[in-house]
Amino acid sequence: MTTREPIDQQQAWQALSQHAEAMRKVHLKDLFQEQDGRHERYARRAAGMMLDLSKQRWRDETLEMLLELARAADVPAAIDRLLSGARVNLSEDRPALHTALRLPADAKLEVDGEDVVPGVHRTLDHMATMVAKFHAGQWRGATGRAITDVVNLGVGGSDLGPLMVTHALADYRPRDVHPVEVHFASTMDGSQLADYLARLNPETTLFVISSKSFTTIDTLSNALTARDWLFSHLADGDDVDGLVMRQHFIGVSASREKMSEWGISECNQLEFWEWVGGRYSLWGAIGLPIALAVGMDNFRALLDGAHAMDRHFATAELADNLPVLLALAGIWNVNFLDIRAHSILPYDGRLEYFASYLEQLEMESNGKSVTNEGDSVTYSTCPVLWGQLGPNAQHAFYQLLHQGTQPVECDFIAPIRRYDRVEDEATRKHLKGQHRLTLANCFAQSRVLMLGDDAIEDDGPRPSHKRYRGNQPSTTLLLDRLTPETLGALVALYEHKVFVQATIWDINPFDQWGVELGKKIATQTEQILTSHEGIESLDDSSRGLIEAVWRESDY
Repeated sequence: MTTREPIDQQQAWQALSQHAEAMRKVHLKDLFQEQDGRHERYARRAAGMMLDLSKQRWRDETLEMLLELARAADVPAAIDRLLSGARVNLSEDRPALHTALRLPADAKLEVDGEDVVPGVHRTLDHMATMVAKFHAGQWRGATGRAITDVVNLGVGGSDLGPLMVTHALADYRPRDVHPVEVHFASTMDGSQLADYLARLNPETTLFVISSKSFTTIDTLSNALTARDWLFSHLADGDDVDGLVMRQHFIGVSASREKMSEWGISECNQLEFWEWVGGRYSLWGAIGLPIALAVGMDNFRALLDGAHAMDRHFATAELADNLPVLLALAGIWNVNFLDIRAHSILPYDGRLEYFASYLEQLEMESNGKSVTNEGDSVTYSTCPVLWGQLGPNAQHAFYQLLHQGTQPVECDFIAPIRRYDRVEDEATRKHLKGQHRLTLANCFAQSRVLMLGDDAIEDDGPRPSHKRYRGNQPSTTLLLDRLTPETLGALVALYEHKVFVQATIWDINPFDQWGVELGKKIATQTEQILTSHEGIESLDDSSRGLIEAVWRESDY
Protein backbone atom coordinates (compact mmCIF):
# COMPACT_ATOMS: atom_id res chain seq x y z
CA MET A 1 0.00 0.00 0.00
CA THR A 2 1.30 3.44 -0.89
CA THR A 3 1.23 6.23 1.68
CA ARG A 4 -1.18 8.94 0.70
CA GLU A 5 -1.17 12.60 1.54
CA PRO A 6 -3.35 13.32 4.62
CA ILE A 7 -6.87 13.92 3.39
CA ASP A 8 -7.27 17.23 5.20
CA GLN A 9 -4.22 18.56 3.39
CA GLN A 10 -5.54 17.73 -0.05
CA GLN A 11 -6.98 20.36 -2.33
CA ALA A 12 -10.48 18.85 -2.32
CA TRP A 13 -10.65 19.08 1.49
CA GLN A 14 -9.28 22.61 1.57
CA ALA A 15 -11.82 23.72 -1.02
CA LEU A 16 -14.64 22.27 1.06
CA SER A 17 -13.34 24.00 4.17
CA GLN A 18 -13.50 27.36 2.42
CA HIS A 19 -16.92 26.58 0.97
CA ALA A 20 -18.22 25.61 4.43
CA GLU A 21 -17.40 29.07 5.81
CA ALA A 22 -20.08 30.52 3.57
CA MET A 23 -22.53 27.63 3.92
CA ARG A 24 -22.61 27.87 7.73
CA LYS A 25 -24.48 31.16 7.33
CA VAL A 26 -27.12 29.66 5.02
CA HIS A 27 -30.37 28.38 6.53
CA LEU A 28 -32.07 25.29 5.11
CA LYS A 29 -35.24 27.29 4.48
CA ASP A 30 -33.23 29.57 2.17
CA LEU A 31 -31.92 26.59 0.23
CA PHE A 32 -35.46 25.44 -0.45
CA GLN A 33 -36.54 28.91 -1.48
CA GLU A 34 -33.69 29.31 -3.95
CA GLN A 35 -34.04 25.93 -5.66
CA ASP A 36 -37.25 24.44 -7.03
CA GLY A 37 -37.60 20.66 -7.22
CA ARG A 38 -35.01 20.15 -4.51
CA HIS A 39 -36.47 16.81 -3.41
CA GLU A 40 -36.23 15.21 -6.84
CA ARG A 41 -32.76 16.68 -7.33
CA TYR A 42 -31.41 15.06 -4.18
CA ALA A 43 -33.44 11.86 -4.07
CA ARG A 44 -32.04 8.53 -5.30
CA ARG A 45 -33.68 5.11 -5.60
CA ALA A 46 -32.24 1.59 -5.47
CA ALA A 47 -32.96 -1.86 -3.99
CA GLY A 48 -36.52 -1.09 -2.90
CA MET A 49 -35.83 2.20 -1.15
CA MET A 50 -35.63 5.94 -1.71
CA LEU A 51 -32.94 8.11 -0.15
CA ASP A 52 -33.94 11.78 0.22
CA LEU A 53 -31.00 14.07 0.95
CA SER A 54 -32.77 17.32 0.11
CA LYS A 55 -32.81 18.42 3.77
CA GLN A 56 -29.02 18.38 3.97
CA ARG A 57 -27.42 21.81 4.25
CA TRP A 58 -25.80 21.76 0.84
CA ARG A 59 -26.06 23.08 -2.69
CA ASP A 60 -25.18 21.45 -6.00
CA GLU A 61 -21.66 22.82 -5.78
CA THR A 62 -21.30 21.36 -2.27
CA LEU A 63 -22.20 17.90 -3.48
CA GLU A 64 -19.89 18.15 -6.47
CA MET A 65 -17.03 19.18 -4.18
CA LEU A 66 -17.81 16.23 -1.87
CA LEU A 67 -17.79 13.89 -4.85
CA GLU A 68 -14.39 15.32 -5.78
CA LEU A 69 -13.24 14.53 -2.23
CA ALA A 70 -14.41 10.93 -2.73
CA ARG A 71 -12.45 10.76 -5.96
CA ALA A 72 -9.38 12.20 -4.25
CA ALA A 73 -9.64 9.43 -1.65
CA ASP A 74 -10.00 6.93 -4.53
CA VAL A 75 -13.31 5.60 -3.26
CA PRO A 76 -14.09 3.71 -6.50
CA ALA A 77 -10.88 1.69 -6.20
CA ALA A 78 -11.57 1.10 -2.50
CA ILE A 79 -15.02 -0.31 -3.33
CA ASP A 80 -13.42 -2.69 -5.81
CA ARG A 81 -10.83 -3.80 -3.26
CA LEU A 82 -13.50 -4.47 -0.64
CA LEU A 83 -15.72 -6.55 -2.93
CA SER A 84 -12.90 -8.43 -4.63
CA GLY A 85 -11.35 -9.82 -1.45
CA ALA A 86 -8.32 -7.56 -1.10
CA ARG A 87 -6.77 -7.25 2.36
CA VAL A 88 -8.61 -4.09 3.35
CA ASN A 89 -8.30 -4.89 7.06
CA LEU A 90 -4.74 -3.63 7.21
CA SER A 91 -3.95 -3.99 10.92
CA GLU A 92 -4.96 -7.67 10.85
CA ASP A 93 -3.78 -8.29 7.28
CA ARG A 94 -6.95 -9.92 5.98
CA PRO A 95 -9.97 -9.24 3.78
CA ALA A 96 -13.33 -8.06 5.11
CA LEU A 97 -15.62 -10.28 3.10
CA HIS A 98 -19.02 -10.05 4.73
CA THR A 99 -20.32 -9.34 1.23
CA ALA A 100 -19.21 -12.84 0.21
CA LEU A 101 -21.75 -14.27 2.67
CA ARG A 102 -24.56 -13.03 0.44
CA LEU A 103 -23.13 -13.98 -2.95
CA PRO A 104 -25.30 -16.38 -4.98
CA ALA A 105 -24.18 -19.99 -5.26
CA ASP A 106 -23.11 -19.61 -8.90
CA ALA A 107 -20.77 -16.69 -8.11
CA LYS A 108 -17.03 -17.07 -7.77
CA LEU A 109 -14.67 -15.15 -5.51
CA GLU A 110 -11.10 -16.27 -5.00
CA VAL A 111 -9.18 -15.26 -1.90
CA ASP A 112 -5.57 -16.44 -1.69
CA GLY A 113 -6.26 -18.88 -4.50
CA GLU A 114 -9.39 -20.40 -2.95
CA ASP A 115 -12.97 -19.82 -4.09
CA VAL A 116 -14.80 -18.93 -0.86
CA VAL A 117 -18.33 -19.20 -2.26
CA PRO A 118 -18.72 -23.01 -1.99
CA GLY A 119 -17.77 -22.91 1.71
CA VAL A 120 -20.29 -20.15 2.34
CA HIS A 121 -23.07 -22.16 0.74
CA ARG A 122 -22.08 -25.36 2.53
CA THR A 123 -22.64 -23.49 5.78
CA LEU A 124 -25.96 -22.11 4.53
CA ASP A 125 -27.03 -25.61 3.54
CA HIS A 126 -26.02 -26.90 6.98
CA MET A 127 -28.11 -24.14 8.55
CA ALA A 128 -31.03 -25.05 6.30
CA THR A 129 -30.84 -28.69 7.42
CA MET A 130 -30.85 -27.64 11.07
CA VAL A 131 -33.75 -25.22 10.58
CA ALA A 132 -35.81 -27.83 8.77
CA LYS A 133 -35.23 -30.27 11.63
CA PHE A 134 -36.40 -27.74 14.22
CA HIS A 135 -39.43 -26.71 12.19
CA ALA A 136 -40.44 -30.34 11.67
CA GLY A 137 -40.33 -30.94 15.44
CA GLN A 138 -37.56 -33.47 14.90
CA TRP A 139 -34.81 -31.80 16.96
CA ARG A 140 -35.37 -33.42 20.29
CA GLY A 141 -33.82 -32.88 23.67
CA ALA A 142 -32.21 -35.46 25.92
CA THR A 143 -35.58 -36.73 27.16
CA GLY A 144 -37.03 -37.09 23.67
CA ARG A 145 -39.24 -34.01 23.70
CA ALA A 146 -39.08 -31.63 20.74
CA ILE A 147 -37.15 -28.38 21.23
CA THR A 148 -39.48 -25.38 21.53
CA ASP A 149 -37.12 -22.64 22.77
CA VAL A 150 -33.71 -21.60 21.46
CA VAL A 151 -31.58 -19.15 23.45
CA ASN A 152 -28.81 -17.36 21.56
CA LEU A 153 -25.79 -16.70 23.78
CA GLY A 154 -23.64 -14.01 22.20
CA VAL A 155 -22.55 -10.43 22.62
CA GLY A 156 -21.87 -7.53 20.26
CA GLY A 157 -22.26 -8.59 16.66
CA SER A 158 -23.24 -12.09 17.72
CA ASP A 159 -26.25 -10.63 19.51
CA LEU A 160 -27.22 -7.23 18.12
CA GLY A 161 -27.55 -8.25 14.48
CA PRO A 162 -29.70 -11.38 14.96
CA LEU A 163 -31.76 -9.63 17.65
CA MET A 164 -32.44 -6.65 15.40
CA VAL A 165 -33.40 -8.73 12.37
CA THR A 166 -35.62 -11.27 14.16
CA HIS A 167 -37.58 -8.39 15.69
CA ALA A 168 -37.77 -6.47 12.42
CA LEU A 169 -39.07 -9.50 10.50
CA ALA A 170 -41.51 -10.77 13.11
CA ASP A 171 -44.31 -10.53 10.52
CA TYR A 172 -42.52 -13.18 8.48
CA ARG A 173 -42.56 -16.00 11.00
CA PRO A 174 -43.52 -19.16 9.10
CA ARG A 175 -46.87 -20.80 9.73
CA ASP A 176 -47.68 -24.50 9.77
CA VAL A 177 -44.34 -25.46 11.31
CA HIS A 178 -43.39 -26.72 14.74
CA PRO A 179 -43.18 -23.51 16.81
CA VAL A 180 -39.72 -22.48 18.00
CA GLU A 181 -39.30 -19.33 20.06
CA VAL A 182 -35.95 -17.55 19.81
CA HIS A 183 -34.51 -15.62 22.77
CA PHE A 184 -31.31 -13.61 23.28
CA ALA A 185 -29.05 -13.40 26.33
CA SER A 186 -25.92 -11.28 26.18
CA THR A 187 -25.32 -9.56 29.52
CA MET A 188 -22.26 -10.66 31.43
CA ASP A 189 -24.05 -10.38 34.77
CA GLY A 190 -26.39 -13.21 33.80
CA SER A 191 -29.58 -11.27 34.46
CA GLN A 192 -31.12 -11.97 31.04
CA LEU A 193 -30.20 -15.62 31.17
CA ALA A 194 -31.47 -16.05 34.74
CA ASP A 195 -34.86 -14.76 33.63
CA TYR A 196 -35.05 -17.33 30.84
CA LEU A 197 -33.89 -20.19 33.07
CA ALA A 198 -36.66 -19.37 35.52
CA ARG A 199 -39.30 -19.65 32.78
CA LEU A 200 -38.07 -22.20 30.24
CA ASN A 201 -38.25 -25.99 30.36
CA PRO A 202 -34.80 -27.59 30.26
CA GLU A 203 -36.21 -30.59 28.40
CA THR A 204 -37.23 -28.43 25.44
CA THR A 205 -34.57 -25.69 25.47
CA LEU A 206 -31.46 -25.50 23.28
CA PHE A 207 -28.63 -22.95 23.44
CA VAL A 208 -26.70 -21.49 20.51
CA ILE A 209 -23.24 -20.35 21.60
CA SER A 210 -22.16 -17.64 19.16
CA SER A 211 -18.60 -16.37 19.45
CA LYS A 212 -16.12 -15.79 16.65
CA SER A 213 -13.13 -16.71 18.81
CA PHE A 214 -15.06 -18.95 21.22
CA THR A 215 -13.13 -17.23 24.01
CA THR A 216 -15.46 -14.28 24.71
CA ILE A 217 -15.82 -14.27 28.50
CA ASP A 218 -19.32 -12.74 28.46
CA THR A 219 -20.68 -15.48 26.22
CA LEU A 220 -18.82 -18.41 27.77
CA SER A 221 -19.89 -17.38 31.28
CA ASN A 222 -23.51 -17.58 30.17
CA ALA A 223 -22.82 -20.86 28.36
CA LEU A 224 -21.37 -22.46 31.50
CA THR A 225 -24.41 -21.37 33.50
CA ALA A 226 -26.70 -22.83 30.85
CA ARG A 227 -24.75 -26.10 30.80
CA ASP A 228 -24.90 -26.47 34.58
CA TRP A 229 -28.64 -25.74 34.51
CA LEU A 230 -29.24 -28.46 31.94
CA PHE A 231 -27.02 -30.98 33.70
CA SER A 232 -28.72 -30.37 37.03
CA HIS A 233 -32.20 -30.89 35.59
CA LEU A 234 -31.52 -33.68 33.11
CA ALA A 235 -28.92 -35.77 34.97
CA ASP A 236 -30.62 -39.15 34.81
CA GLY A 237 -29.24 -42.20 33.01
CA ASP A 238 -26.03 -43.24 31.32
CA ASP A 239 -24.02 -40.76 29.25
CA VAL A 240 -26.49 -38.05 30.09
CA ASP A 241 -23.88 -35.32 29.92
CA GLY A 242 -22.90 -36.32 26.40
CA LEU A 243 -26.54 -36.58 25.34
CA VAL A 244 -27.29 -33.14 26.73
CA MET A 245 -24.32 -31.65 24.87
CA ARG A 246 -25.41 -33.30 21.61
CA GLN A 247 -29.08 -32.35 21.82
CA HIS A 248 -29.06 -28.99 23.62
CA PHE A 249 -26.08 -27.04 22.22
CA ILE A 250 -25.08 -25.61 18.84
CA GLY A 251 -21.83 -23.70 18.38
CA VAL A 252 -21.12 -20.92 15.89
CA SER A 253 -17.49 -19.87 15.65
CA ALA A 254 -14.42 -19.44 13.48
CA SER A 255 -12.63 -21.91 15.81
CA ARG A 256 -13.80 -25.50 15.36
CA GLU A 257 -11.07 -26.65 17.73
CA LYS A 258 -12.34 -24.56 20.63
CA MET A 259 -15.94 -25.58 19.99
CA SER A 260 -14.89 -29.22 20.18
CA GLU A 261 -12.85 -28.63 23.35
CA TRP A 262 -15.92 -27.09 24.98
CA GLY A 263 -17.97 -30.15 24.09
CA ILE A 264 -19.97 -29.05 21.03
CA SER A 265 -20.65 -32.04 18.78
CA GLU A 266 -19.04 -31.72 15.36
CA CYS A 267 -22.39 -32.07 13.61
CA ASN A 268 -23.69 -29.14 15.70
CA GLN A 269 -20.88 -26.78 14.72
CA LEU A 270 -21.48 -23.94 12.26
CA GLU A 271 -18.45 -22.18 10.84
CA PHE A 272 -17.66 -18.65 9.88
CA TRP A 273 -14.35 -17.21 8.91
CA GLU A 274 -11.65 -14.86 10.13
CA TRP A 275 -12.43 -12.58 7.20
CA VAL A 276 -15.86 -11.82 8.65
CA GLY A 277 -15.94 -9.19 11.40
CA GLY A 278 -18.30 -9.87 14.27
CA ARG A 279 -20.47 -6.82 13.64
CA TYR A 280 -20.76 -7.85 9.98
CA SER A 281 -21.57 -11.50 10.64
CA LEU A 282 -25.38 -11.78 10.73
CA TRP A 283 -25.34 -12.83 7.05
CA GLY A 284 -23.79 -16.21 7.80
CA ALA A 285 -23.98 -18.79 10.56
CA ILE A 286 -24.39 -16.11 13.23
CA GLY A 287 -27.77 -15.59 11.56
CA LEU A 288 -29.02 -19.04 12.63
CA PRO A 289 -31.47 -17.47 15.15
CA ILE A 290 -32.86 -15.35 12.30
CA ALA A 291 -33.40 -18.42 10.13
CA LEU A 292 -35.04 -20.26 13.05
CA ALA A 293 -37.38 -17.33 13.64
CA VAL A 294 -38.40 -16.49 10.06
CA GLY A 295 -37.49 -19.58 8.06
CA MET A 296 -34.63 -20.28 5.71
CA ASP A 297 -36.42 -18.90 2.65
CA ASN A 298 -36.82 -15.52 4.31
CA PHE A 299 -33.22 -15.63 5.53
CA ARG A 300 -32.07 -16.19 1.95
CA ALA A 301 -34.30 -13.29 0.85
CA LEU A 302 -32.49 -11.12 3.43
CA LEU A 303 -29.20 -12.10 1.77
CA ASP A 304 -30.63 -11.35 -1.67
CA GLY A 305 -31.61 -7.84 -0.58
CA ALA A 306 -28.14 -7.16 0.80
CA HIS A 307 -26.58 -8.50 -2.40
CA ALA A 308 -28.78 -6.15 -4.45
CA MET A 309 -27.30 -3.24 -2.50
CA ASP A 310 -23.81 -4.70 -3.01
CA ARG A 311 -24.36 -4.71 -6.78
CA HIS A 312 -25.64 -1.13 -6.66
CA PHE A 313 -22.62 -0.09 -4.58
CA ALA A 314 -20.28 -1.74 -7.07
CA THR A 315 -21.82 -0.41 -10.28
CA ALA A 316 -23.59 2.92 -9.66
CA GLU A 317 -21.78 6.16 -10.45
CA LEU A 318 -20.68 8.04 -7.35
CA ALA A 319 -23.31 10.75 -7.89
CA ASP A 320 -26.10 8.13 -7.90
CA ASN A 321 -24.62 5.70 -5.38
CA LEU A 322 -26.75 5.54 -2.23
CA PRO A 323 -24.01 4.43 0.23
CA VAL A 324 -21.58 7.00 -1.18
CA LEU A 325 -24.09 9.86 -0.97
CA LEU A 326 -25.15 8.90 2.57
CA ALA A 327 -21.48 8.79 3.56
CA LEU A 328 -20.73 12.17 2.00
CA ALA A 329 -23.65 13.77 3.86
CA GLY A 330 -22.09 12.53 7.09
CA ILE A 331 -18.63 13.77 6.10
CA TRP A 332 -20.06 17.21 5.28
CA ASN A 333 -21.80 17.46 8.64
CA VAL A 334 -19.01 16.10 10.82
CA ASN A 335 -15.96 17.61 9.21
CA PHE A 336 -17.19 20.86 7.70
CA LEU A 337 -20.33 21.93 9.58
CA ASP A 338 -19.02 20.66 12.95
CA ILE A 339 -22.13 18.54 13.63
CA ARG A 340 -20.82 15.64 15.68
CA ALA A 341 -24.02 13.98 16.86
CA HIS A 342 -26.16 11.69 14.73
CA SER A 343 -29.57 10.27 15.68
CA ILE A 344 -31.24 7.27 14.02
CA LEU A 345 -35.03 7.56 14.12
CA PRO A 346 -37.06 4.69 12.64
CA TYR A 347 -40.80 5.26 12.38
CA ASP A 348 -41.72 1.59 12.54
CA GLY A 349 -41.90 -0.43 15.75
CA ARG A 350 -40.36 -3.43 14.04
CA LEU A 351 -37.10 -1.47 13.78
CA GLU A 352 -36.89 -1.01 17.54
CA TYR A 353 -33.33 -2.37 17.72
CA PHE A 354 -32.00 -0.81 14.51
CA ALA A 355 -30.41 2.20 16.22
CA SER A 356 -28.64 -0.07 18.72
CA TYR A 357 -27.35 -2.18 15.86
CA LEU A 358 -26.00 0.88 14.04
CA GLU A 359 -24.35 2.19 17.21
CA GLN A 360 -22.00 -0.78 17.14
CA LEU A 361 -21.66 -0.87 13.36
CA GLU A 362 -20.62 2.77 13.11
CA MET A 363 -18.87 3.59 16.37
CA GLU A 364 -16.90 0.34 16.67
CA SER A 365 -15.93 0.58 13.00
CA ASN A 366 -15.07 4.27 12.68
CA GLY A 367 -14.39 5.29 16.26
CA LYS A 368 -10.70 5.59 15.37
CA SER A 369 -8.08 8.29 15.83
CA VAL A 370 -5.15 6.79 13.92
CA THR A 371 -4.80 6.59 10.14
CA ASN A 372 -3.90 3.47 8.20
CA GLU A 373 -0.32 4.76 8.18
CA GLY A 374 -0.26 4.95 11.99
CA ASP A 375 -0.48 8.74 12.29
CA SER A 376 -2.87 10.56 14.60
CA VAL A 377 -5.77 12.03 12.68
CA THR A 378 -6.12 15.79 12.70
CA TYR A 379 -9.86 15.85 11.96
CA SER A 380 -13.05 14.35 13.40
CA THR A 381 -14.04 10.83 12.47
CA CYS A 382 -17.18 9.00 13.66
CA PRO A 383 -19.85 11.14 15.32
CA VAL A 384 -21.64 10.07 18.48
CA LEU A 385 -24.52 7.95 17.24
CA TRP A 386 -27.70 7.13 19.11
CA GLY A 387 -31.39 6.77 18.49
CA GLN A 388 -34.75 5.30 19.33
CA LEU A 389 -38.09 4.66 17.70
CA GLY A 390 -39.15 8.06 16.37
CA PRO A 391 -42.69 8.13 17.84
CA ASN A 392 -41.27 7.36 21.29
CA ALA A 393 -38.30 9.70 20.90
CA GLN A 394 -40.71 12.56 20.16
CA HIS A 395 -41.68 12.34 23.84
CA ALA A 396 -38.10 11.98 25.02
CA PHE A 397 -35.20 13.81 23.34
CA TYR A 398 -36.81 15.71 20.47
CA GLN A 399 -36.88 18.71 22.80
CA LEU A 400 -33.09 18.82 22.45
CA LEU A 401 -33.31 18.39 18.67
CA HIS A 402 -35.73 21.29 18.27
CA GLN A 403 -34.59 23.76 20.92
CA GLY A 404 -31.33 22.52 22.42
CA THR A 405 -27.86 23.94 21.89
CA GLN A 406 -26.40 20.88 20.15
CA PRO A 407 -26.61 20.54 16.36
CA VAL A 408 -27.65 17.00 15.42
CA GLU A 409 -27.96 15.21 12.10
CA CYS A 410 -30.96 12.85 11.95
CA ASP A 411 -31.87 9.86 9.80
CA PHE A 412 -35.62 9.25 9.51
CA ILE A 413 -36.54 5.73 8.32
CA ALA A 414 -40.02 4.45 7.46
CA PRO A 415 -41.83 2.04 5.12
CA ILE A 416 -44.29 3.56 2.65
CA ARG A 417 -46.73 0.67 2.89
CA ARG A 418 -47.75 -1.47 5.85
CA TYR A 419 -50.64 -3.69 6.99
CA ASP A 420 -51.72 -4.58 3.43
CA ARG A 421 -51.79 -8.26 4.40
CA VAL A 422 -54.00 -7.98 7.49
CA GLU A 423 -56.98 -10.19 6.69
CA ASP A 424 -59.69 -8.56 8.80
CA GLU A 425 -60.89 -5.52 6.85
CA ALA A 426 -61.87 -3.38 9.87
CA THR A 427 -58.61 -4.08 11.65
CA ARG A 428 -56.63 -3.39 8.48
CA LYS A 429 -58.41 -0.05 8.07
CA HIS A 430 -57.59 1.06 11.62
CA LEU A 431 -53.98 -0.13 11.45
CA LYS A 432 -53.40 1.61 8.11
CA GLY A 433 -54.78 4.76 9.72
CA GLN A 434 -52.20 4.40 12.48
CA HIS A 435 -49.47 3.94 9.90
CA ARG A 436 -50.64 7.07 8.07
CA LEU A 437 -50.45 8.96 11.38
CA THR A 438 -46.93 7.63 11.92
CA LEU A 439 -45.79 8.80 8.49
CA ALA A 440 -47.33 12.22 9.12
CA ASN A 441 -45.28 12.53 12.30
CA CYS A 442 -42.11 11.38 10.53
CA PHE A 443 -42.46 13.95 7.76
CA ALA A 444 -43.60 16.73 10.11
CA GLN A 445 -40.66 16.31 12.47
CA SER A 446 -38.06 16.50 9.72
CA ARG A 447 -39.86 19.55 8.31
CA VAL A 448 -39.78 21.40 11.64
CA LEU A 449 -36.13 20.46 12.16
CA MET A 450 -35.45 22.00 8.75
CA LEU A 451 -37.62 25.14 8.76
CA GLY A 452 -37.98 25.97 12.43
CA ASP A 453 -40.57 28.71 13.03
CA ASP A 454 -41.31 28.99 9.32
CA ALA A 455 -43.03 25.59 9.48
CA ILE A 456 -45.68 27.08 11.78
CA GLU A 457 -48.59 28.92 10.19
CA ASP A 458 -49.03 31.49 12.93
CA ASP A 459 -48.97 35.23 12.33
CA GLY A 460 -48.80 36.18 15.98
CA PRO A 461 -45.63 36.95 17.95
CA ARG A 462 -44.15 34.15 20.04
CA PRO A 463 -42.02 34.39 23.19
CA SER A 464 -38.46 33.15 22.90
CA HIS A 465 -39.17 29.89 24.72
CA LYS A 466 -41.60 28.95 21.94
CA ARG A 467 -39.20 29.70 19.08
CA TYR A 468 -37.68 27.01 16.84
CA ARG A 469 -34.39 27.78 15.12
CA GLY A 470 -34.58 24.94 12.57
CA ASN A 471 -31.62 24.42 10.24
CA GLN A 472 -31.04 20.88 11.59
CA PRO A 473 -30.04 18.61 8.68
CA SER A 474 -31.72 15.27 8.14
CA THR A 475 -31.96 12.38 5.73
CA THR A 476 -35.14 10.42 5.06
CA LEU A 477 -35.08 6.80 3.94
CA LEU A 478 -38.36 5.38 2.66
CA LEU A 479 -38.63 1.64 2.11
CA ASP A 480 -41.30 0.40 -0.28
CA ARG A 481 -42.19 -2.11 2.43
CA LEU A 482 -40.23 -3.59 5.31
CA THR A 483 -39.48 -7.04 3.90
CA PRO A 484 -36.53 -9.42 4.23
CA GLU A 485 -35.18 -8.02 0.94
CA THR A 486 -35.47 -4.34 1.85
CA LEU A 487 -34.14 -4.92 5.37
CA GLY A 488 -31.11 -6.67 3.90
CA ALA A 489 -30.56 -3.75 1.53
CA LEU A 490 -30.98 -1.23 4.37
CA VAL A 491 -28.35 -2.90 6.55
CA ALA A 492 -25.95 -3.25 3.61
CA LEU A 493 -26.50 0.44 2.81
CA TYR A 494 -25.19 1.46 6.23
CA GLU A 495 -22.34 -1.07 6.11
CA HIS A 496 -21.11 0.46 2.87
CA LYS A 497 -21.66 3.99 4.11
CA VAL A 498 -19.32 3.22 7.02
CA PHE A 499 -16.70 1.86 4.61
CA VAL A 500 -16.83 4.92 2.35
CA GLN A 501 -16.39 7.25 5.32
CA ALA A 502 -13.48 5.17 6.61
CA THR A 503 -11.87 5.34 3.17
CA ILE A 504 -12.08 9.14 3.11
CA TRP A 505 -10.86 9.41 6.71
CA ASP A 506 -8.03 6.94 5.94
CA ILE A 507 -8.87 4.70 8.91
CA ASN A 508 -9.49 0.96 9.25
CA PRO A 509 -13.18 0.21 9.94
CA PHE A 510 -12.62 -3.53 10.38
CA ASP A 511 -10.56 -3.78 13.56
CA GLN A 512 -11.54 -2.88 17.12
CA TRP A 513 -8.37 -2.67 19.15
CA GLY A 514 -10.00 -0.04 21.35
CA VAL A 515 -12.02 -2.71 23.16
CA GLU A 516 -9.11 -5.07 23.79
CA LEU A 517 -7.39 -3.24 26.66
CA GLY A 518 -10.62 -3.07 28.63
CA LYS A 519 -11.03 -6.85 28.32
CA LYS A 520 -7.45 -7.45 29.47
CA ILE A 521 -7.69 -5.15 32.49
CA ALA A 522 -11.09 -6.64 33.42
CA THR A 523 -9.53 -10.10 33.57
CA GLN A 524 -6.73 -8.85 35.82
CA THR A 525 -9.21 -7.03 38.04
CA GLU A 526 -11.39 -10.13 38.38
CA GLN A 527 -8.33 -12.09 39.53
CA ILE A 528 -7.67 -9.49 42.23
CA LEU A 529 -11.32 -9.55 43.34
CA THR A 530 -11.18 -13.34 43.64
CA SER A 531 -7.70 -13.86 45.11
CA HIS A 532 -7.53 -10.74 47.33
CA GLU A 533 -3.97 -10.35 46.06
CA GLY A 534 -2.31 -7.59 44.05
CA ILE A 535 -4.59 -4.73 45.06
CA GLU A 536 -1.59 -2.59 46.02
CA SER A 537 -0.73 -2.23 42.32
CA LEU A 538 -3.98 -0.39 41.57
CA ASP A 539 -4.84 3.29 41.72
CA ASP A 540 -6.54 4.70 44.82
CA SER A 541 -10.02 4.81 43.28
CA SER A 542 -9.92 1.20 42.08
CA ARG A 543 -8.58 0.04 45.45
CA GLY A 544 -11.36 1.84 47.27
CA LEU A 545 -14.06 0.35 45.06
CA ILE A 546 -12.74 -3.20 45.40
CA GLU A 547 -12.33 -2.88 49.15
CA ALA A 548 -15.93 -1.66 49.40
CA VAL A 549 -17.04 -4.83 47.60
CA TRP A 550 -14.95 -6.99 49.90
CA ARG A 551 -16.46 -5.35 52.99
CA GLU A 552 -20.06 -5.78 51.82
CA SER A 553 -19.96 -9.14 50.02
CA ASP A 554 -18.47 -12.61 50.21
CA TYR A 555 -16.16 -12.17 47.22
